[in-house]
Amino acid sequence: MKVNVEIDCTPLEARQFFGLPDVQPMQTAVMEKLQNQMMENIQKVSPEALMQSWLSFDPKFAERFSDMFAAMTGLGTGLGAGLGGARAPDKK
Repeated sequence: MKVNVEIDCTPLEARQFFGLPDVQPMQTAVMEKLQNQMMENIQKVSPEALMQSWLSFDPKFAERFSDMFAAMTGLGTGLGAGLGGARAPDKK
């Protein structure tokens, strides 16, 4: 003998029928807290925040960074400025 039982109900109705607790308020609270934490962490990883944290690490870092950037782009103080900041010897 074969018996088929088909029940048409929503998940909420099934949980209520079996006496399971309603976890929707807890899920909503957890998701809101998770979203807030993610938004705070995204703000910490913004380019402005990263540069500010890097520059506050070493007081001379801003000067070193600008010197390195100038050397890499060829905008250094001399024509011989390279990545190491070395200058071509002056001719006397």
